[in-house]
Amino acid sequence: MEKLTLAQADAIIEGTFAKGAEMGFRPLTVAVLDDGGLMGAFKKQDNSSVLRFDIAQGKAYGAIGMGTPSRNLENVAKERPYFMNALIGASDGKVVPVKGGLLIKSSDGQIMGSIGVSGDNSDNDEIAGIAGIEGAGLTTD
Repeated sequence: MEKLTLAQADAIIEGTFAKGAEMGFRPLTVAVLDDGGLMGAFKKQDNSSVLRFDIAQGKAYGAIGMGTPSRNLENVAKERPYFMNALIGASDGKVVPVKGGLLIKSSDGQIMGSIGVSGDNSDNDEIAGIAGIEGAGLTTD
């Protein structure tokens, strides 16, 4: 099983920032977690607000913890709010069920980790994260 390296995590973050700059997004914060949900790399752009770290980490944690992008968790929150409240409680409040959390996969589809992006609207956070993952030669859902 291929493991996510620090060099890959750094490349993902830099690619995410590059896409944000290209698209004129607000300052971004990016958390990359390994396949066990531990922080692999973190970086925030200047003027990204203080709570963005917790939001980015929560998006990534939800994705890796449930094995699905946080976009899907957002839908679950709308369709089954009691389940989502239970999931947030079971994770000690670590899950943030909004777009911007993505699985990082190897070329053969194995989950290597996850990314959480926060700073702009959630759709834009997701766009930047996808670009970062793909720019590093990896895939996502």
